[in-house]
Amino acid sequence: MTVTEQRRGRKIMMTPGELDEFLTGQRTCRVATVSADGAPHVSALWFAWDGTSLWLYSVVQSRRWAQLRRDPRVAVVVDSGEDYDQLRGVELSGRVEFVGEVPRTGELCAELDTAETLFARKNFGLDEMPHDGRHAWARLTPEKIVSWDFRKLGGA
Repeated sequence: MTVTEQRRGRKIMMTPGELDEFLTGQRTCRVATVSADGAPHVSALWFAWDGTSLWLYSVVQSRRWAQLRRDPRVAVVVDSGEDYDQLRGVELSGRVEFVGEVPRTGELCAELDTAETLFARKNFGLDEMPHDGRHAWARLTPEKIVSWDFRKLGGA
């Protein structure tokens, strides 16, 4: 995984190991897309992280999916913490690629094996992904990653 060197905030930037652990452990992200008129749209979504890419499992009849199909540029934020000294998170940005059939019905797709196993275990407690014929996969292999972990400030 390539982490973009941050110009500011190096003191609170997550290491690659911290970043991987954080993204693996979190469930919900916020996905920012661009509408046809250029207006931003942000929505919450469950995801899976495979150590290289963020896998987004979206309803294909959603505004988010329509906007990604028209313009695959995206920014995604995963964050946690309530108090200032506990805030941490990651912003990943780039372009999504669509993987598998749309909507996903469970056809064999080796490229989705890892993502679906990770997602099913994390979000459903299952070893196999249940397919409802309403969702499909978009993969974000980030071009840029920015992270922060205010716990590193040590009360400063």
